Amino acid sequence: MNWQQFRRHPSLVIGLMAATLFALLGLVSLWWTPFPIEQISIARRFLGTTAEHWLGTDHLGRDMLSLVMRGTLTSFVVAGLGVIIGIGIGVPLGLAAVAWGGVVEWLVLRLSDITFAFPAVIVAILIATLFGPGAANATIAIGIFNIPVFARVARGGALAIAAQDYVAAARLAGLGNAAIAARHLLPNIMSLLIVQGTIQLSLGILAEAGLSYIGLGTQPPATSLGLMLRDAQSLFLIHPWLSVVPGLAIVLIVIALNVAGDGLRDAIDPRLRHQGLNHGAG
Repeated sequence: MNWQQFRRHPSLVIGLMAATLFALLGLVSLWWTPFPIEQISIARRFLGTTAEHWLGTDHLGRDMLSLVMRGTLTSFVVAGLGVIIGIGIGVPLGLAAVAWGGVVEWLVLRLSDITFAFPAVIVAILIATLFGPGAANATIAIGIFNIPVFARVARGGALAIAAQDYVAAARLAGLGNAAIAARHLLPNIMSLLIVQGTIQLSLGILAEAGLSYIGLGTQPPATSLGLMLRDAQSLFLIHPWLSVVPGLAIVLIVIALNVAGDGLRDAIDPRLRHQGLNHGAG
């Protein structure tokens, strides 16, 4: 997709720019934040917006902007790794279901059904019970939930490709199932996987925030947007700003990713492009 096609989808441009801005904000926190996130100062707690603290300070006197920057990084890393786990395991399963069919397809579908029966929160509770809460365990829980999602997306997309004549010709030429999946099925479903990955990234950020909020995700002294919400919940009526800042950050990130995903789907899906061209010609 060239720049001219890119510009025809303003939602994609706006969504990607906003999501990239938040991602860069989090990335910068690896090297710099206005104040160290572990710096506690009771004397300056509950400050409003000032020239020194743009978003004020929390109940421990920590700089809110610094916490949001580092919390955004945590949210993207946990959700991103969860997506990578889902793609790395789910996509091969979905392709194997189509390439081999039969018993393999049945096993993949049943495994997906079983995994869907246990939401990320249940998996996180089980992992936390066995190994303790933490960002790594939240990542595993989100990744496990993503596996059947990508398996079904890969299978659905590959089924349509497998019916094409050139795939049948490849089989007649002696190409094995694994080679057909790698050479013909996977390249043709990449657009579906990219769009679904964007959606799952936004869902992963919500899941990470939820798991941290109930104490199963990121643990102090690290921080995340969900952990900031949990720390501020008892102070909402007195200092609502402490909840508004991380809550608004989560909402904006998720909206940006969803808008980017919708725009990406419209830009990549040839059927939607064709409909748009026909509408313009009419």
